[in-house]
Amino acid sequence: MTMMPDAPERNLTPAKIVYGLYAIGYLVAITALAGLVYAYFSRGRDAVLDSHLTFQIRTFWISLAIALLAAVTMLIGIGVLIWAFLTVWGLVRVISGFLLANDGKPVTGTRYLGMMAY
Repeated sequence: MTMMPDAPERNLTPAKIVYGLYAIGYLVAITALAGLVYAYFSRGRDAVLDSHLTFQIRTFWISLAIALLAAVTMLIGIGVLIWAFLTVWGLVRVISGFLLANDGKPVTGTRYLGMMAY
């Protein structure tokens, strides 16, 4: 007896590549920019893939805004706390999004201050 899959097999490889580039971006920042460009060029193929790519594009731009805020507030000492929050926030988004992509599921929203994709 063969089991029928619940959902059609989707090619979410572009989303997984962007998640990987974002993860490497914590060590080599330019890869996050490469991931952003790749995400923009990969859109429009599939609704599930697009949910991940939109999530990733938002992750990049929100991260950039938080990083700028952290840099500006370094002068008053709170910037270090903002950088720490950004690191945790970004890693949770990358990991939770990758796990959804690996399971072939779309990103339908976020929880916990926009940290975790579900």
